[in-house]
Amino acid sequence: FQHLDISDRAAIETLKANRFDAVINLAARAGVRQSLEDPWVYVDTNVTGTLNLLEMCRSQGISKFILASTSSIYGKDAPLPTPEDADSNQPLQAYAASKKGAEALCHVYHYLYGLDVTIFRFFTVYGPAPRPDMVMFRFAQWISEGRPVKLNGDGEQTRGFTYLDDIARGVILGLKPLGYEIINLGGHETISINQLLHLFETYIGRQAIIERQPIHPADMLANWADTQKAGRLL
Repeated sequence: FQHLDISDRAAIETLKANRFDAVINLAARAGVRQSLEDPWVYVDTNVTGTLNLLEMCRSQGISKFILASTSSIYGKDAPLPTPEDADSNQPLQAYAASKKGAEALCHVYHYLYGLDVTIFRFFTVYGPAPRPDMVMFRFAQWISEGRPVKLNGDGEQTRGFTYLDDIARGVILGLKPLGYEIINLGGHETISINQLLHLFETYIGRQAIIERQPIHPADMLANWADTQKAGRLL
């Protein structure tokens, strides 16, 4: 283990003393709303950081690269369920735009240097030790503590939540040689935010105090993965 910043090229250079068979890049700056406040750090981590790791693969002869990307890349008018070949050229925020940039760099290194690349587009991951800004964590905390639950829009927006273990299993399976592939992981079942809120009320045993807010233009109204490709290739 080394505590490094992947956007620091000199720090990545220090890894050259080691021998790696593959690189799995999960070291992203994530979060839709936060990317509106500081888009620069998203470019630093998600674009420059990915470039630094790709360049390490090229110079060290590491043959396999996995990138964690996002369902946010599909924008607001994606077909549902969404296949991998749906339009991803109209991101709604800097987070998705930075992931699109990282994907494009992956293709460059595959095309020029033959790097075997698997890009996974994750769909709303949840599970133990979440980021505190994620909806699962916030709902549980707010309802348990009797605090207002801040609900954007009418709550009828839907998400294809994906449990952490399923993401991990898919990523490990993606280490096989695949050439260059973009694959959706998870989110093949959907639930509305209102339904999710009701589940939390039921399990916690307290009614939520709902504080409604306008829906944010950076948020997608729905995500729902077409996972046929994952089933076929993995």
